[in-house]
Amino acid sequence: MKKEESIIDYGGGVYELRLSDSVSALLNEVDDGAQVFDETSATPVEVIKNYRGYVPWGGDNNLPYNIMKKIRKDEVMSQNKLFNTLTCYSSGLRFARKSGEPIIDTEILDFFKYNRMPRYFLEQATDMKHFFFSVSVIILSKDGSKIVQLRHKEACHTRFETCNPKTGQIEHLFYTNWEDKTPSPDEIEIVPVLDMWNPLGDLMLRMGKLPGADGRYAKPTSDRKFAIVNTFPIAGCKYYPFAYYWSVFLSGWYDIKRLIPQHKKSKLKNSSSLKYHVMVHKDYWESICREEKITDPELKVARVKKEKENIRDFCTGIENSGKMWISGFYQHPDGKEVNMVKIDVIDTSKEGGDWLEDSEEASNMICYADNIHPSLVGATPGKSNNSFSGSVQRELFTMKQALEKPYHDILLEPFFVIKEYNGWEDFSVDVPVITLTTLDKGKDAEENTLRSE
Repeated sequence: MKKEESIIDYGGGVYELRLSDSVSALLNEVDDGAQVFDETSATPVEVIKNYRGYVPWGGDNNLPYNIMKKIRKDEVMSQNKLFNTLTCYSSGLRFARKSGEPIIDTEILDFFKYNRMPRYFLEQATDMKHFFFSVSVIILSKDGSKIVQLRHKEACHTRFETCNPKTGQIEHLFYTNWEDKTPSPDEIEIVPVLDMWNPLGDLMLRMGKLPGADGRYAKPTSDRKFAIVNTFPIAGCKYYPFAYYWSVFLSGWYDIKRLIPQHKKSKLKNSSSLKYHVMVHKDYWESICREEKITDPELKVARVKKEKENIRDFCTGIENSGKMWISGFYQHPDGKEVNMVKIDVIDTSKEGGDWLEDSEEASNMICYADNIHPSLVGATPGKSNNSFSGSVQRELFTMKQALEKPYHDILLEPFFVIKEYNGWEDFSVDVPVITLTTLDKGKDAEENTLRSE
């Protein structure tokens, strides 16, 4: 929008258009949340020779970056992402022998000593809750006999090569920062992608440790780095999942939630809090000067100014509490009384309470889209809102933790590949969930496993 002298910018996409001294209009320039899902191009973009092009993520290839920008603009959605990430992380990764006893194998201990598992798993959970997929990269030793490193790759920087038309498999991913630019080939990291349906079998075939369909062993590849894509299944999505909570952008609730604080901010910036309304009859000033025998025009102006200050001082200040104001009045022939000075108290009990119900409704819808009960994150503050008992909130949290099992199963698949490839027979990995308990159990919380092994 072109800014003219008659337009006042209050920030946040809110403007006031001054049509005259007494007429103005409030304007909003709020992005339509659905615009981030404008047409998605399925035409591969070639960036490196000898490779098929990558499939753009969104019409401008910036969909994940645009989603993150919108999340950061809303406090409810930002905290929902944090809450979902924390509940998915739960108690973190737990490694032990199948019997539950501590691991004593030095090879396994060294692997977890030199790979930051808490950081890795938290990053994986973050991407899973934002984009419903994550990327793990396994790195083999020089001789290819063992997997020695496990690394996380950010989903927002990942673009998939268009699938092989003969096999339907995605064979490579391209990794770089794609935001608002076309990177050069030197800036792009290319990582072979293991078969999403059988990553272990694919790795064994590539390394010549398993025969192919013809019964022959292939020559081991020279590659030592492979990507395992952990995807939460979304109907109709072949390359990049459509995260379920993104529906809040298409439905319009995100835009409604964004409009409310902008309107409140604009109102607070352009309004003053008034406690008293003082009405003074025009003859009052003249009567004061007449009673005090003031005739000089300049002295009259000074006396009127002084009287206005007296009224203001009377209405403000704690030292004036309980004082009395005396003023005259006269009566029209029809019996109507006319006050010389009248002071009305302005009701400000609801000041700033506009759109509270709308804000609560929008926050609840965002929480619904994120599969979070509002009482767990405090999305609708207030004395009477979400006043559930502790037992109800405890059960809500337990249900939320139980629903993390499918995510845990997917995120733990790389460890199954590592375990089998490295030949770690006596090894088990799990993500114990936190279960809140009652005081009679003697503790506030305990860890429980949802896995069978």
